[in-house]
Amino acid sequence: MQLHSIIVKARLDTDAGVWVASSDDLPGLVTEAETLELLEKKLHDVIIDLVEMNGLDDSNQVPDEIPLFIMHEQVSRVRLRA
Repeated sequence: MQLHSIIVKARLDTDAGVWVASSDDLPGLVTEAETLELLEKKLHDVIIDLVEMNGLDDSNQVPDEIPLFIMHEQVSRVRLRA
């Protein structure tokens, strides 16, 4: 597996009150946090751990740094009538 970038999809779980993130680019990447800012910080640690666990850090498959794209969605509602 070669990693040139990681695209993470984050969505707000309104029932749990947390942002849930996952990615198809790095097996096992799933995490959650209360805010997007905390989620980004947590993602950095999780990605480093997963790269090590998948043995990618011992090869030429990953550069020293890669772009992390966090694509988030949030749904809200607008009341049009009382």
